[in-house]
Amino acid sequence: MRARYPDAEGFVDRGGVKVGYEVFGEGEPALVFAPLDPIVHSRAWKAQVPYLARRFRVITIDPRGNGRSDRPQSPAAYADTEFVADTVAVMDACGVDRAVIVGISTSGWISLLTAALHPERVLGVVAIAAGGPGLGPLPAARTEYDFYEVLDTEEGWAKENRHYWLRDWRGFNEFFFGELFCEPHSTKQREDAVGWAMETSPETNLAREDAPPTVSGPEDTERLLRDIRCPVLAIHGDHDRCIPLSWSERVAELTGADLLVLEGAGHCPNGREPVVVNHAIRDFADRFRPGSAFPRRWTRPLDRRRRVLYLSSPIGLGHARRDLAVADELRKLQPDLQVDWLAQHPVTELLARRGERIHPASAFLVSESRHLEDECAEHDLHVFQAARRMDEIMISNFMVFSDLVADEHYDLWVGDEAWEVDYFLHENPELKRAPYAWLTDFVGWLPMPDGGTWEAALTADYNAEMIEQIGRFPRLRDRAVFVGNPGDVVPDTFGADLPPIRDWVEQHYQFSGYISGYDPAEVADRAATRAELGYRPDEKICLVTVGGSGVGADLLRRVVAAYPAAKRLVPGLRMIVVTGPRIDPAALPAQDGLELHGYVHNLYRQLAACDLAVVQGGLTTTMELAAARRPFIYVPLRHHFEQNFHVRHRLDRYRAGRCLEYTDTEPESLAQAMAAEIGRPVSYLPVETDGAARAAAYLAGLI
Repeated sequence: MRARYPDAEGFVDRGGVKVGYEVFGEGEPALVFAPLDPIVHSRAWKAQVPYLARRFRVITIDPRGNGRSDRPQSPAAYADTEFVADTVAVMDACGVDRAVIVGISTSGWISLLTAALHPERVLGVVAIAAGGPGLGPLPAARTEYDFYEVLDTEEGWAKENRHYWLRDWRGFNEFFFGELFCEPHSTKQREDAVGWAMETSPETNLAREDAPPTVSGPEDTERLLRDIRCPVLAIHGDHDRCIPLSWSERVAELTGADLLVLEGAGHCPNGREPVVVNHAIRDFADRFRPGSAFPRRWTRPLDRRRRVLYLSSPIGLGHARRDLAVADELRKLQPDLQVDWLAQHPVTELLARRGERIHPASAFLVSESRHLEDECAEHDLHVFQAARRMDEIMISNFMVFSDLVADEHYDLWVGDEAWEVDYFLHENPELKRAPYAWLTDFVGWLPMPDGGTWEAALTADYNAEMIEQIGRFPRLRDRAVFVGNPGDVVPDTFGADLPPIRDWVEQHYQFSGYISGYDPAEVADRAATRAELGYRPDEKICLVTVGGSGVGADLLRRVVAAYPAAKRLVPGLRMIVVTGPRIDPAALPAQDGLELHGYVHNLYRQLAACDLAVVQGGLTTTMELAAARRPFIYVPLRHHFEQNFHVRHRLDRYRAGRCLEYTDTEPESLAQAMAAEIGRPVSYLPVETDGAARAAAYLAGLI
């Protein structure tokens, strides 16, 4: 799932070559991302487009040779002037007279060349790691081997060779993008870039390599750059192994550009350091925005009301219920406290019913729940890989948060598994403007067994990055609260040569105990609760629910299919299915005696009153059942490491529930399990009831 889809798309046709483009947003000025080198396509700007399109009209162009554009095989079709002409033709097609042109590497040169050849069309240029013919020597490693000769080695930059390209195009790209993304923990950026490169061919890129030069030498390049009269921003990482920083320094000298040096960054900071790049492009383009500045307001600090910005994970509703409980406890400690929520559906539905303040910026957040639903197969969600593929949503949502807190004062930020905020704050610690508290009920990415050594290495890399971030910036999290107890932490390691998870968590977290999203006293009288819900004392109630996301539809169908067999084994069985806010009850087959409901407010009451529950493997629902001491069957999503390892470990510790694999939920076997569990006496460990108050006490000292 993309973080933002185009508002319009089309093609221009020049000399029989179709070039694809996409248009996002409508603000001024227009930002035109010049066509990249055909080794990749315009999705390379995925971390920039959603953010900038909220402010400007953004146009991206697939280069001839990749993406939606044609792939001519003539070298002449890939001359620099052809890419410039494509840029201007797309501007014409979109009705854009003048624009800020943005490019990186080869397309950085295209951006500068466009400004030199068509000054009347260009307001300004952002040139990232710009390459210009003859601006200086390449890194020595890149010039050690001849591109055209048959070599007797395939080591290192010897892969940048015509014959090797034709022999092992993927091998070259895996090496090449490893060099371009030289920063540690860049596995996803490299993986994306290799995937885009595999959408084109070595032959196409050889045609680009053999394209006739636009300039005849360094003198022509420097003359063209001196002719540029519009403002220019040059951005370059000083660890760039592809194009040396000295090239951008020369661009700045010749054009009078502002130069932003990113120390420690490699060749592609748009992918690896997107927050810095997004802000730099925004600030540069703001120079050309029409109209006066908007009015601003400042309040004397001692006159400010105490305010908390609360971010609650949208993956299900369990986080929202416990976060509301914590917020209520905070209000008891600070009666004048204002809590604003930056949240997504389905969390916003629960918050609205409670009359909570949902910040208007929430409308800009991209749905993480919808992304996970798109990633889910039949009761199968590889949540670690789904989270990796959510990267552009994560940066888009962080930019919403970043803009909000830059404009508004808060006394405390609270993030309950707000992964994007936690990650990008550690990547950009200078953006921290308020005390920040982090809550989670699990720590550590764990590989699924069938992922082999590859997935084990990936999860370890993600864990190592987190450990390094916390180690380098230990005070960025003013509080880190684990929703549970030390024994609830899995007895695993973060990976090879990394510490045991439980030891590390005990060093870096405070423990609140489990946080119930309700007051257990409300349902302590089970008979009274059943009567209020309309349940007869003698009837057997089976409640089926899969939480607030839409990934549980397949399990619901399995349980509904088992209902007739279960009724034969448990005469008079009443089954109530709660689909949640993201699954349409009408999508499930109707059966005699089966009740189907959508969103049910205060579902914990039904959970406490039932005789048996059949649920997914999510923590909140299963722990609410454990606290209510109700028998239940839970079916973890396949490949969902949190449900299969973290949650299951905790439930085993509480001696709660019966775990079934999805393969064991065929109608007859599931019906037999339901008959065996319904009404069964339980011996669960007691679940604490003061977790929200303990968590609030940890946070209150920060306000």
